[in-house]
Amino acid sequence: MFRWPVFFLAAALWAQPAPSIPSQRHARLVIRNAMVVEGNGTPAAGPKDLVIENSRIARIEASRPASVPKGDVEIDATGKYVIPGLINLHGHVQDERARVPMPVDYCLKLWLSAGITTVRDLGSELEKTKALRDKSLEGTVAAPRLFLYPVFGHSPAPRNAGEAAARVRELKEKGADGLKFLGTYRDVMQAMLIEAHAQGLRAAHHTGVEETNAWDDIASGTTSIEHWYGIPDAALRDGVQSFPATYNSTHETDRFRYAGRLWRETDSDKLLKVLDGMVKANVAWDPTLNIYEASRDLQRAQNQPWFREYLHPALEKFFEPNLKNHGSFFFGWTTADEVFWKENYRIWMAALREFGRRGGVIGTGEDAGYIYQMYGYGLIRELELHQEAGFHPLQVIQHATSNGARILGLESSIGRLRAGWLADLIVVNGNPLENLKVLYPGGVEWTIKDGIPYHGPTLLEEVKKMVSAARGK
Repeated sequence: MFRWPVFFLAAALWAQPAPSIPSQRHARLVIRNAMVVEGNGTPAAGPKDLVIENSRIARIEASRPASVPKGDVEIDATGKYVIPGLINLHGHVQDERARVPMPVDYCLKLWLSAGITTVRDLGSELEKTKALRDKSLEGTVAAPRLFLYPVFGHSPAPRNAGEAAARVRELKEKGADGLKFLGTYRDVMQAMLIEAHAQGLRAAHHTGVEETNAWDDIASGTTSIEHWYGIPDAALRDGVQSFPATYNSTHETDRFRYAGRLWRETDSDKLLKVLDGMVKANVAWDPTLNIYEASRDLQRAQNQPWFREYLHPALEKFFEPNLKNHGSFFFGWTTADEVFWKENYRIWMAALREFGRRGGVIGTGEDAGYIYQMYGYGLIRELELHQEAGFHPLQVIQHATSNGARILGLESSIGRLRAGWLADLIVVNGNPLENLKVLYPGGVEWTIKDGIPYHGPTLLEEVKKMVSAARGK
């Protein structure tokens, strides 16, 4: 059995008994004596007191006796850090896996327990998830704030410019906040994005092995590139990847095996031009480093310590190798495959770091529910991998907070700890600048979304009971 650091085994010891603070908006909620990380890349400062009135941050100032009037509810953050709520740009609201039911509360509570206050949902069923989005805004369900980006090319897929524009208008009328698209022909993509801009909708491109690449995103004004396909494809030395004659892109073991050989075939000069083009066109990059990590270390992925108590059996079954389930492709996975993927990560991370150096906007997303990644845990692992890529923890937190808000077009309301901004923040039992692991569920004491406080350890205990009951059945 793969062994993990004692840190994870002792995480439950951080959790304090559930305090008697109801999960509702309060006229005045005061957090006292906190070290504060604003989320804009500046260093921590404190101790400070934060005053939340209803759903907004009213004041942040140095802690002084009696300088801040008593709140209706107070949280003592002595020895703790307060940072903005984390923004998950690549989430999936799921209530089943491979047609096996799973409570939607399972992912919602895991997200909140990991300090995630905002999720950009890419591709769930729009009509079903709209009701959940509305309840979250009302504060009548324990859930992050949701932004719904349904799949543009659902069947029947638009075949031409007219059908593309009509589909965009249809999704806008149904209540979409933006669009997710993948596997779209170039002319259809161009027409879709023209209409999306006209309708005020942002767009996330889940790139894959397809006709379009990052140059199309640059030309047409995509908001963000998801994952990483499309960027190296636009910079290949020979114009096309050297696939073997037997390669089948719809066979996922083939596709992911040779995806691990893609970055090594890029031309460095071409790649820099692509990155500069993305920066100039304001195309952001949401790399989701965590979701492919099983490809470079399958044993690690299969033996994550939180699986023991928090992995729902529906999700566990979905993870098992089965080509009917997207991302469950590990048949005959070899040491050579992992070696290629380790090199893939090295080049990919260097490109991401260079993109950041050149002024590119980088966000964080997890894509959990696939490939051995659990909701919430996947996003914190994403933060750790951004640090591995060479970013300072202050930059990593910025990626997950104010950069995420910018990608959503909400940089004036969420993503920072600032008076007047919405009260999305988390109280952490430790210093995340010293160790990002304190952000894993169990280390986040309070998640405050839209002014509503949720006790992280209590949420995690509810998830544990949910999983135990499901396993009992």
